[in-house]
Amino acid sequence: MTSTPATSAEFADLPPTLRAERHGDVAVLTLSRPEKRNALDDPTVAGIETFFSALPQDIRAVVLAGAGGHFSAGLDLAELTERDVREGVAHSRFWQRAFEHIEFGRRRPPRRPAPRRPETSRGIFVGGGGSVRLPPLIGTARMMDMMLTGRTLSAEEGQAIGLTHYLVDDGKGLDKGLALAQRIATNTPFTNFAVTQLLPRIARGDPAAGFATEALAAAIAQSDEEAKARLRAFLEKRGPKVSRS
Repeated sequence: MTSTPATSAEFADLPPTLRAERHGDVAVLTLSRPEKRNALDDPTVAGIETFFSALPQDIRAVVLAGAGGHFSAGLDLAELTERDVREGVAHSRFWQRAFEHIEFGRRRPPRRPAPRRPETSRGIFVGGGGSVRLPPLIGTARMMDMMLTGRTLSAEEGQAIGLTHYLVDDGKGLDKGLALAQRIATNTPFTNFAVTQLLPRIARGDPAAGFATEALAAAIAQSDEEAKARLRAFLEKRGPKVSRS
């Protein structure tokens, strides 16, 4: 599908370390610091927060990509300027808030990259919310191992432990991400909202509250007129075939 370059009329103003473009109703946000292996600095993180906070209403999914041969090396260590504790906490909250916009924004990226965890060997601690988000995915013990030793995971190891969703050939990651995003964009809006916004919170919360939230979400989804039309089409064998790829 042909891309339309981002314009100030479509997307929020971004720093030069980020590029945005449209693929129909899917947006692609590219980390563009290939000389730094797309390591994240403060202007880039601020741009990510701005981008996800001001998406056009007709964008239904987002792919987060990296320019060059790397997705992202993580924190740019040049960002570790001297700060007192108060300033350090404020800086961490700034990064956490930006990544919360990715996790719980209107549109979420449909795939996860595999991270490196070299922080402890540099005398620092994981930031940006990694200590909260990664242990439920890979286990606290494995997270501790990666942080204490600086060990990295291969693509195959990352998928085996549930860190990433798909394995693709070199250079095919963006194509796969776009294909997934375009499929997700065809879902009903409330279904995508419930899966990306409610399901993670149900999984983290009290089971009793989760059951109530699930029941309410299911009722809302089933009452949607578009959902009813899709169900009738399926029952009458008029619906589109679902690909298993």
